[in-house]
Amino acid sequence: MTSVSRLKAKLPTPLVSLANLAYNYWWSWTEERVSLFSTIDPAQWQACGHNPVALLESVSSERLWQVAEDPHYLNRLRHLTSQFEAYRRVGQGPIATVATAAEAPSEARSGPPLNFDRPVAYFCIEFGLHESLPIYAGGLGVLAGDSLKSASDLGVPMVGVGLLYRQGYFHQHLNRSGWQEEHYTHCEVNHLPMELVRDEFGQPVTIKLDIRRRPVRVQVWRVQVGRSQLYLLDTDRSDNDPLDRRITSQLYGGNPETRLAQALVLGIGGVRMLYALDIEPMVYHLNGSHGAFALLEVAQRDLRYSEADFGAIAAQVRQHSVFTTHSPVSAASNVFAADLIESFLGGYWPQLGLSREDFLALGTRRPDDPWDLFSMTVLALRLSGKANGVSHRHGEICREMWQALYPDCDVSQVPIGAITNGVHAATWTAPLMADLYRQHLNQGGVTPFADSDRWAGVAAIPDEQLWQRHSLLKERLVAYARDRVRTARHSRGEAADEIAAVDNLLDPQVLTLGFGRRFSPYKRGELLFSDLHRAIRILAHPRRPIQIVFAGKANPADDEGKRIIQRLMEWCRHPALRDRVAFIENYDMAVAKLLLAGVDVWLNHPRRPEASGTSGQKVALNGGLNCATLDGWWAEAYRAGGAGQVANGWVIGKANPAEDPDSQNRQDADSLYDLLEHHIAPVYYQRDRAGLPRQWIAMMKASIKTCAPYYNSDRMVTEYLTQMYALSPEPIAVGPSS
Repeated sequence: MTSVSRLKAKLPTPLVSLANLAYNYWWSWTEERVSLFSTIDPAQWQACGHNPVALLESVSSERLWQVAEDPHYLNRLRHLTSQFEAYRRVGQGPIATVATAAEAPSEARSGPPLNFDRPVAYFCIEFGLHESLPIYAGGLGVLAGDSLKSASDLGVPMVGVGLLYRQGYFHQHLNRSGWQEEHYTHCEVNHLPMELVRDEFGQPVTIKLDIRRRPVRVQVWRVQVGRSQLYLLDTDRSDNDPLDRRITSQLYGGNPETRLAQALVLGIGGVRMLYALDIEPMVYHLNGSHGAFALLEVAQRDLRYSEADFGAIAAQVRQHSVFTTHSPVSAASNVFAADLIESFLGGYWPQLGLSREDFLALGTRRPDDPWDLFSMTVLALRLSGKANGVSHRHGEICREMWQALYPDCDVSQVPIGAITNGVHAATWTAPLMADLYRQHLNQGGVTPFADSDRWAGVAAIPDEQLWQRHSLLKERLVAYARDRVRTARHSRGEAADEIAAVDNLLDPQVLTLGFGRRFSPYKRGELLFSDLHRAIRILAHPRRPIQIVFAGKANPADDEGKRIIQRLMEWCRHPALRDRVAFIENYDMAVAKLLLAGVDVWLNHPRRPEASGTSGQKVALNGGLNCATLDGWWAEAYRAGGAGQVANGWVIGKANPAEDPDSQNRQDADSLYDLLEHHIAPVYYQRDRAGLPRQWIAMMKASIKTCAPYYNSDRMVTEYLTQMYALSPEPIAVGPSS
């Protein structure tokens, strides 16, 4: 009996269709996502981490029968079930659907078409689908999850390949000194919305690979993402060595040996898994370099049935491979010492017909340098026919960064294109805002997330309605932040007056900034407080106050990142700032949705260069404004206004940064202070007789109209389909429409 069948057996007959919904993450981007499961038992819904399977398994039969007798709930369930069935029935000829959004040029249609028998295999070390499946850490994983969702919506045949982390990413706790402490919890995988893949005899499908010259057996879990499938590889089996069982224990945990072992399971194990399931991809897409060994395994399989040498087979592999590189800094790429590669893969390169030196040369910039590290990014670039950065500026940086691999090319000719990241609009648009868009923009029953002509209608949304809905989302954020901070102070055993002070933390009427991301030094999370005296003067202004909500984690090994958080916690306690600065612990997708939808202004000011960034795109979908350095996606999206046009946000600092990091920090801090004090706050607090900030609302509409139609994952996946997945010889850089 499958997990879905077991859950159906528990449910009252009128609620049986809930089981199908619970085991497919499609529900998480529907209009019913807020209340479909939470209505059944709100407290238990919170306790189980918004996991619908765990909720339905734990709720009493009495409560389930109460819901089963509620005609209003049953009508909603029938409507959603009907939508789900119609969604899954949408034809198997998907490419026509996408072609209406962006017609592929004739030169990009030279190869055989993708279909559900020959899909895109999308490899990524993490996938962020929903907070209930904690196998993600940040932007890379959320991008992968959004890509699978849009592929499903558009009908693009795609399967995800990742790892199942039994302990996920760490949970964050700040102690009384503000220092981050990490702890891990073991996932109850049998109560998550996924199923163990079994063969026709009911036995788990397993594949085997050698790691450290020792056989490792890997089992496979399947997660339904609408019409897309995500397969997760898991080494936690009793027939593995205890050390090997822990390979897939933690995301980004452990030492270089663990990270290399994870790369082998993802890449080599992922390809073997696909073939074990009779899935023969048309395209292998590496989202990040962690899965680069997949291309070696494809070559190794092809060599078994060919008399050609590795060079000829590698040329064939390149025709079916795409690599998306993310890091804008070469030193940040996945790199390993040659002796570590040899100890893990010494028995593998003979299967490729390669010597040790030839194998290592595949992953080194300078093959003649015996001390050069083996780079997964270099390996991916050498074996991929097409490669791209994740914004146009990032593409330029990558061409300069990796020109040494293409000695016969000028920088402009280096074959690394650019497709700017986007976000899954249905996931990241708050239901209140999505409903407003449906009322005023909807034509033909489909929310127009990728149609710039329809988004022009944003101007006609009544100011009062847009402001009212934004204000409600902001009130929700303030209430949530207070609850989370109060709970954190209780858990730290803080004094009663500190806990009581939370009642005055934040004010829904005050201009609210948001900052949420990984706390790494280059992200400059403390930039706002570079000059504490000036920051206090601006935030505690008697007539134009400003408040800010922080959230994010530091890498467990990043002590400087932890010190930044510790300093933020000190400022949260400062007498002049205690009501104006909040830090929400344990940032995840659930926190992100509330934060991104509720802030007035989103700050993003990492040290340049940044690859792309996507959090500001989510803010724009909800009517928020961006204040960011002119880098990544914002370098493309920013509109300065003037000549009858309204600006859609603000730019921190200058486009060309100072060479000295300290000078750059001072320049950007001064720019941020000037913007807040003389531009942002005055516009926000300028109200008409109805109490509405008309100029601010005009900027909100400009933000929505300029960002929503283009910076979404439907557009992004369509560009990958027409520019990168098409079997044409050269990558094509795609730019935003004017």
